Amino acid sequence: MNESETIGVFESATDIGVVNLPGSSMYDPVTDRYTLKGSGSNMWFGEDRFHFLWKRMQGDFILDARVEWTGEGGHDHRKAGLSIRETLETGSRHVSAEFHGGDGLMSMQYRLDTDSLTLEQSADERFLSVMRLEKTGKTIRMWASRPGEVLRQVGELELPFDSTWFYVGLIVCSHDSNAVQEVMFSNVRLTIPAAPDFVPYQDYIGCRLEILDIETESRKVLVQSGQPFEAPNWSRDGSFLVVNSKGKLYRVSSDGGQFIEIDTDFATANNNDHGFSPGGEILAISHHAADRPAGQNSVIYTVPVEGGIPKQVTPNSPSYWHGWSPDGRTLIYTANRNGQWDIYAISLDGGDEAQLTNNAFLDDGSEYSLDGRTIWFNSNRSGSMEIWRMKADGSEPTQITQDPFQNWFPHQSPDGRWLIFLSYPPEVDSWDHPYYRSVMLRLMNLENMRIRVVAYLYGGQGTINVPSWSPDSKKLAFVSNTGGIDQD
Repeated sequence: MNESETIGVFESATDIGVVNLPGSSMYDPVTDRYTLKGSGSNMWFGEDRFHFLWKRMQGDFILDARVEWTGEGGHDHRKAGLSIRETLETGSRHVSAEFHGGDGLMSMQYRLDTDSLTLEQSADERFLSVMRLEKTGKTIRMWASRPGEVLRQVGELELPFDSTWFYVGLIVCSHDSNAVQEVMFSNVRLTIPAAPDFVPYQDYIGCRLEILDIETESRKVLVQSGQPFEAPNWSRDGSFLVVNSKGKLYRVSSDGGQFIEIDTDFATANNNDHGFSPGGEILAISHHAADRPAGQNSVIYTVPVEGGIPKQVTPNSPSYWHGWSPDGRTLIYTANRNGQWDIYAISLDGGDEAQLTNNAFLDDGSEYSLDGRTIWFNSNRSGSMEIWRMKADGSEPTQITQDPFQNWFPHQSPDGRWLIFLSYPPEVDSWDHPYYRSVMLRLMNLENMRIRVVAYLYGGQGTINVPSWSPDSKKLAFVSNTGGIDQD
């Protein structure tokens, strides 16, 4: 492999140590998957004989992947996973997340001194094929899980490298000098997190507009940019998506391509609370009106989807749009009135607003059910942020989730089968939905109320604040974040 070539997000591929049969690395941009083939007698104790797809970098990172062996048979101790190495030489210090092909062992294996023996910290469970390797300063942490489950930490240690530069990437070892094993890596994301001193709503890092297949849980990056953008809505005919960026709205084909600005006339300070009418011909937007006090100036308007002069709907501010009734006559939104954040409803034609919730906690993320009889929302009235449901008039609120996570922005699929929502880790304040955190997208089956993780990502604010299902309920659009993308 010529080292000037790039393979997906990585720079090059190398066989580490002496191997009898050369390895290879391939990236398929259509499926966004990597296929590695490699031989090598072992990568354990003092041996380093394996295939490595890598990128040379500095600083912090998060590397996520799902691993699947594609060949039949092979040695029980064949290994595939993620690795950070100080050099490409044998005997290099390294930390690796390794999934063993036969017995399903998942372990964090590491060499702390050059040419010393490799040691390990092993997971209590086996066949954990979803993995994460993260570097924060000098600390390396590893997590793993089965598909659909929450990541569990496997190990942690201080990185002993002398150099600030290192190699990070994907690995495969057949554990048999005379055999080549093949492994597929999907949902590979190499993320450069925000700097520790970033200032929210002032400092931003790059964005990826991703498409998630609900059935396979496979993801594909549709568009990426060093400029911030947020909150994709999928058009009713499925042909394009709408996002906001720096106060303006843009459309992009569902096949990818360039962002095309939507003319919203004077409304050029739009936030990420926007979405389509049931018929798809109108957009509700939330614009920060210049004639109102800062921090209290988000006003809801409607505008034709092809662009035009916005029509004001809410007389009072701040008001942040979240949902549209199935008959197209009513908007629901989060608003701060008298120092209290509640959910309100208003006619599409404006007029008086109706208060649907009334408590000292935060009620947000409201969205009508398909029949319009109930409203999904998130609230921290129970002490943590959870998903709730109430009748359309605000009566009979019922808590739906009750788990350790902070759960935000429920969106029901167009076919009524699923509810997607964003989950922050427990330590995040229940009043906050910050940018740039390790979060999950979780999917609830509305027939049996079972929940599974469908995406592990770095994001948060702007990821799925508003409805983002495809019209056929098979896919979901969302935004993840990473640094290191050229400003364009």
